[in-house]
Amino acid sequence: MEDCLFCKIIKGDIPSYTIYEDDIVKVFLDISPVTDGHCMVVPKKHTENITTIDYDTLTHTEKVSKEIYEMMKEKLGIDGLTRIQNNGYGQEIKHYHLHLIPRYNGDGVLFNHANKLKPEEVFEKLK
Repeated sequence: MEDCLFCKIIKGDIPSYTIYEDDIVKVFLDISPVTDGHCMVVPKKHTENITTIDYDTLTHTEKVSKEIYEMMKEKLGIDGLTRIQNNGYGQEIKHYHLHLIPRYNGDGVLFNHANKLKPEEVFEKLK
């Protein structure tokens, strides 16, 4: 897609700090990182979200994310990893991508859990 920021990065029109690349995905550091090492696994083939990505690419994306996690443990000494993949609302760039956010003890990263329905209330809606 001509206007897609990630497609431009993949083509090399926009520079990136690429930490891994193969024929299917490119992994580069996020320009607004949550923690040190925050990166994204981005398929080279443009696809919008989880409903449009093909299973082979999705499987490869997962495989690469596992390898990057292992690399981060070794080279950055991370204590854990948070993975985020947005679809629709919350997805700033409409090109499938998986955020890999390294976690460090005491990093202060919190996710707001306030004002949520109780699990039993959600369960009733999903039945």
